[in-house]
Amino acid sequence: MKKINKILVANRGEIALRVMRSAREMGIKTVAIYSEADRQALHVRFADEAVCVGPPASSASYLRAEVILETCKRLGVDAVHPGYGFLSENAGFAQMVEDAGITFIGPSPYAIELMGSKLAAKAAVAQYNIPMVPGTEGAISDVEEAKNIASQIGFPILIKASAGGGGKGMRVVENVAEFEEQMKLAVSEATSAFGDGSVFIEKYIGSPRHIEIQVLGDTHGNIVHLFERECSIQRRHQKVVEEAPSAVLTPELRAEMGRCAVDVAKACQYKGAGTVEFLLDENLNFYFLEMNTRLQVEHPVTEQITGLDLVKEQIKIAQGEPLSFSQEDLAIYGHALELRVYAEDPANNFLPDIGTLTTYKRPQGLGVRVDDGFEEGMEIPIYYDPMIAKLVTFGKDRQEAIEKMIRAIDEYQITGIETTLPFGKFVMEHEAFRSGKFDTKFIERYFKDPSVLKATPSQEEEELAAVLAALFAGQAKATTGTTPNAAPASGVSEWRRNRLK
Repeated sequence: MKKINKILVANRGEIALRVMRSAREMGIKTVAIYSEADRQALHVRFADEAVCVGPPASSASYLRAEVILETCKRLGVDAVHPGYGFLSENAGFAQMVEDAGITFIGPSPYAIELMGSKLAAKAAVAQYNIPMVPGTEGAISDVEEAKNIASQIGFPILIKASAGGGGKGMRVVENVAEFEEQMKLAVSEATSAFGDGSVFIEKYIGSPRHIEIQVLGDTHGNIVHLFERECSIQRRHQKVVEEAPSAVLTPELRAEMGRCAVDVAKACQYKGAGTVEFLLDENLNFYFLEMNTRLQVEHPVTEQITGLDLVKEQIKIAQGEPLSFSQEDLAIYGHALELRVYAEDPANNFLPDIGTLTTYKRPQGLGVRVDDGFEEGMEIPIYYDPMIAKLVTFGKDRQEAIEKMIRAIDEYQITGIETTLPFGKFVMEHEAFRSGKFDTKFIERYFKDPSVLKATPSQEEEELAAVLAALFAGQAKATTGTTPNAAPASGVSEWRRNRLK
């Protein structure tokens, strides 16, 4: 067993801070890396040591593998935790770390490379009798051949980039007439985004649910699943709301999907924390989608219902420790929800809304968790993903978790930018979500008119209201000798009280 004493976190923001907190509780020192844009970031201040690795652009800082490795060697780092995004699923980086004699807190380069290709992943798991969406077994480049295959499968079909993710290189084709153009667009986009234009064809599952299973594997051959997460509330094929457990899985279906997820992990000799993703159709048939060979953004909901710290488990596995529990030891406790708080304007097609956090006050109380990397007065950089925080609530059941989320959203005070908080409340209060009868088409089906969001005043409007209130109070006092509508003992003005309702 190899004891880890110092970890470099090759990431930024809330995930870097999240990893460092668990490491500190384990008595492990941490090293932060940061770009010039993140010089005052919370993860930089929290770490035991911090090193600037370049200018703001990711390509000039957080993606500079050679600079990160040089920093590791110079500071005597034992291990690298990649977080998610950036270099977390880069097999070449993982190999460089291992070749340098440093522990990579994650799966092997082999597993990352294998599961990084959707086609290779499907081929690897074929021996385990795992349900697959009907489609081609390999990449296809000939347009006429692809068109014939698509016609045999039956439209609508989905053209997908083999190396894809986040909806890039993906095209839904409704009929044969538009096939050629859509395939050329998919290949072009895949080549631009991933440097790999390989595409394949699948039957399009029209209104599926997105269900994923968390797995953990150690270096001794033990693999378990930590149940499911429902991730069907998405915009642009990227998740906004997640929960655990799903509202629709039966115990039998949960066990079967868990078994399949473990088999997928076995197919690539997986070690560490990973996620196996499935599509679930309206008849509760499930199909293997892909495996993410890293910690997921939504891992906190799994932590809430299992009581496990997944980062600590990652570190223990990287040290060579066997899992301290078996599948039979694991059970689901309560219900958890996560809202990704993005600096985006839901009323304007979720476009990024970069700016300064003029007001930033986190919600508190039992059952509320906020994973973030910002504080009041900080700017949201334009160079990176616009996620500000992950707002997580936990309750004894789904209803309680929803009510806690609504309360937490109401308490979360952010001004200076638009956020997804109002959209999160819209979801929590919508009958389709509350009943559990929703799928990945939720936004398309129910959020056609963004004006349904309750308008909140901008920072400028707040300041104007305060000035007008002060002027009115001054005039009234000069006339009557008294101040009308004095603030209550709580110190919260009537105007602000109404705003928070």
